[in-house]
Amino acid sequence: MGLLETIHSPQDLSKLSSSQMAALAAEIRRFLITNVAQTGGHLGPNLGVVELTLGIHRVFDSPRDSIVFDTGHQSYVHKLVTGRQDFETLRQQGGLSGYPDRAESVHDIVESSHASSSLSWADGISRARQLTGEGDRYVVAVVGDGALTGGMAWEAVNNIAADKKRRVVIVVNDNGRSYAPTIGGLADQLAALRSTIDKFRTHKVYEDTLDWWKRKLQNGGLFGQFAYKSLHAAKKGIKDWWAPQGLFEDLGMKYIGPIDGHDQAAVEDALRQARNYGGPVIVHAMTEKGRGYAPARAHEADQFHAVGVIDPETGEPVEAGGAQSWTSVFANEIAEIADEREDIVGITGAMLIPVGLHKFAAQHPDRVFDVGIAEQHALASAAGMAYGGLHPVVALYATFLNRAFDQLLMDVALHKAGVTVVLDRAGVTGPDGPSHHGMWDLSMLQIIPGLHLAAPRDATRLREELREAVAIDNAPSVVRFSKGSVGSEVQAIERLSDGVDVLVRRPAGADTSTGDHDVLIVSVGAMSELALDVSGRLGAQGISSTVVDPRWVLPVPRSIIGLAAQHRIVIVIEDGVRAGGVGSRIRQEMRAAGVDTALNEVGLPVEFLAHGTRAQVLERVGLTAQQVAHDVVAQVLGTKVPFARPLPGQDLPTGQLPKI
Repeated sequence: MGLLETIHSPQDLSKLSSSQMAALAAEIRRFLITNVAQTGGHLGPNLGVVELTLGIHRVFDSPRDSIVFDTGHQSYVHKLVTGRQDFETLRQQGGLSGYPDRAESVHDIVESSHASSSLSWADGISRARQLTGEGDRYVVAVVGDGALTGGMAWEAVNNIAADKKRRVVIVVNDNGRSYAPTIGGLADQLAALRSTIDKFRTHKVYEDTLDWWKRKLQNGGLFGQFAYKSLHAAKKGIKDWWAPQGLFEDLGMKYIGPIDGHDQAAVEDALRQARNYGGPVIVHAMTEKGRGYAPARAHEADQFHAVGVIDPETGEPVEAGGAQSWTSVFANEIAEIADEREDIVGITGAMLIPVGLHKFAAQHPDRVFDVGIAEQHALASAAGMAYGGLHPVVALYATFLNRAFDQLLMDVALHKAGVTVVLDRAGVTGPDGPSHHGMWDLSMLQIIPGLHLAAPRDATRLREELREAVAIDNAPSVVRFSKGSVGSEVQAIERLSDGVDVLVRRPAGADTSTGDHDVLIVSVGAMSELALDVSGRLGAQGISSTVVDPRWVLPVPRSIIGLAAQHRIVIVIEDGVRAGGVGSRIRQEMRAAGVDTALNEVGLPVEFLAHGTRAQVLERVGLTAQQVAHDVVAQVLGTKVPFARPLPGQDLPTGQLPKI
């Protein structure tokens, strides 16, 4: 029986000796490598926070003390020591979430895992503790993987630092290269002395003495004030030379570190100092992403930040690659466009490789900008670049566009800036769960005046629509696509004059101008295969249909409105929320044009959808060909609302009309 199996709650950690803690850390790393290799997940970040997480749970008392992770993908070790050691179904439907989840444990608090928000949570929780008479409870925020590059984090620090009595401990998990590693005997000696200095500086007597002298000198006339300023400047200069505090203490917060985040004793010692100080403290810990796993440490791109199913011995993917991803199609095409046009620049928020701008950056390093986790800044900066004569391409995960809505609306759209936004992982993304589904964009973007929105159905259309997007120089354009592999090419049988693709007419060659064709299916983006499947099922029931891909869903193509008038019912299939989505917009445009054909929006419910594969999530919400076809048949037969328009001579349907 291993040590990990004896840990059922954080309190069990207090029973372990120093040697047992070292053995437990090694065991946890083996556990993570073995289990995450089988399911996929965020391996590198969690290998780097083992000692930090164990130390936090040894020094603080969760759940009485609140522990907040930013971002939540570094919470696997936290899960293990809070009673969740069944990792066989990690990130799979019905299994453990890859992020903190309140439904799993009272030890979990923040589920969203949109970076840079934890310090605002810490600020809010600590304020609530003060006002409810529980000011002796601590809030510990673990900030890592670049979260401090987000402006929201510094807005929170500004507020936390203003109150010297709130018990907030900010643990900076620094696994980057913002501080160069120091090695050798001199460094060890300095680290030991720095630890002694920190113990002294965080003692309450030290703070009280400083406050007393500060008051005495500042009230001592000109000589006293001069003496205070001189001594303070000298103290600051010596301290910054000996143990650089940088920006942290300039904001008025106590700073401890930097410490070796893999030295269990040093971690716990620093955390105890922070706890005993009784006010806001920053503990700066240097860690290694992928610690203890050679394949991760050797992976230059991101130290196995996130992996699929891999061989735990070699770190190599188990499944052979070869399938083309949406991201790779974009990466190749934007690099080609950049070769052709010198005004094209790329912007991303700490996701150069995941969003596919790395090839562009390799070819033109001076024209690609990684602004950190700062989507608001990215969009406003893009507006400025457009004003300066460039055409920015801002590449983001679709779920992170939410945070830049105001800038897209007021800085880009209001100023008619030629900015292209490329949204990767749009729609249902799968195992990352509610905070990472890119399901809000289609609805959110509908209300931005002048915006052009494309949703390609396959690789050819992605390349085509991306080029059309960057040709728009007087308005924002958005191209959105799914996560994972691109499906088969879906050829059109006709392209209409406004760019709409007709994918199929059933029966073939049917004349829709008579107005008695049954169903117009509008397929948005990657939903084309499902739409064609639905059409085939309807044909088997003797129901005629036309399937179209608008390619550009905003502005709504006029041919869609014309086709709607020629059919008995319109079905819009999209992988965004139904409320305010593409279907809703088309229905409004139809009404404005005097077309009264019924329309049914088929999309995602306004819910936070739990993790699972994309197919599993879509099945849970009824977005399958079988379910959609079943509903459409009922609508055509007049037994389910909205009813299809009756054929000439038919009575109005009465099957499911509500009784008033």
